[in-house]
Amino acid sequence: MKKSPSAALWVAAVLTAAIVPVAGWAAYPEKPIKMIVSFPPGSGTDTNARYAAKNMSEKLGVPVMVENKPGGNSFIAAEAVASAKPDGYTLLFASNSPVATNVAMFKSLPYDPVKGLTPLAKLSFGAMGVAVNASAPYSSIPQLLEYAKKHPGKMNYGSGSASYRIATELFLSMAQITARQIPYKGASPALTDLASGQVDFVFADYGAILPLANAGKVKIIAVTGTDRLATAPSIPTLKELGYTDYYMVNWTAAFGPAGLTENVRDLLSKTLEDIYRTDDAKAFLAKINWEAFPGDSGDLARFQRTEIERWSKAAARAGIAKQ
Repeated sequence: MKKSPSAALWVAAVLTAAIVPVAGWAAYPEKPIKMIVSFPPGSGTDTNARYAAKNMSEKLGVPVMVENKPGGNSFIAAEAVASAKPDGYTLLFASNSPVATNVAMFKSLPYDPVKGLTPLAKLSFGAMGVAVNASAPYSSIPQLLEYAKKHPGKMNYGSGSASYRIATELFLSMAQITARQIPYKGASPALTDLASGQVDFVFADYGAILPLANAGKVKIIAVTGTDRLATAPSIPTLKELGYTDYYMVNWTAAFGPAGLTENVRDLLSKTLEDIYRTDDAKAFLAKINWEAFPGDSGDLARFQRTEIERWSKAAARAGIAKQ
């Protein structure tokens, strides 16, 4: 029996639909991806982002470009991603500052770090170091405290983010000393001024401090994690120096705008998680004194909520009122 023209056309349409993507369903990714970082080049977050971008490019087959948008307490970078089209081509490679710490620091934000972003993957963490100028008259935490007590109201510190401010103020409250905050757009400019003697001490990512320490321009007198670093076993932790409840570390994670499709979210999540599970990632992170702790989008969503609570408690304990 001969098929009618309409039946033949219907069959052809079905077969065509099976092999031709519907308009707007183009394979992802098909063009360059922009990864926004809220800190300047040279920061721990930026260094992680560039490593991730290189490996993402290789896995996804499209360029992944890092774009630095420092300043504004990380508002500029986070808002740029939260307001971006949710197509997977604009991502936030975040530290804890824009997605957790800022909730503890500010009464209102120009973006919603929970509802305005899609969690993709948690990636790495690293201890902070406490650094002083190489020619400072103190070379240890006890000496720094003694100097501060003998010179009340004279000391200042550089802070490159909300996280660094909370980490510093929490320590100051525990040590019962005061110092004036000098804000910066990131750890790198704060450390530059520390090296030139413009500020007295800085809490910052250990890896960001290390080049200046190796050059003899600053001294690292403590670290903020639970244990001493394997690469710096002579540097004590604040915890072992008597601040038993002190634990402040930086971490990195990736987010997209709210509204990403599940397919795009899951592809990016798996790609990033797989990158940070490799031996190559572990080796790379060890060089900058960071560690991997990869997790998928669900892991990151739960972790973010926990971190918002932890940083909020630390800010309250330090006596920092929300701005």
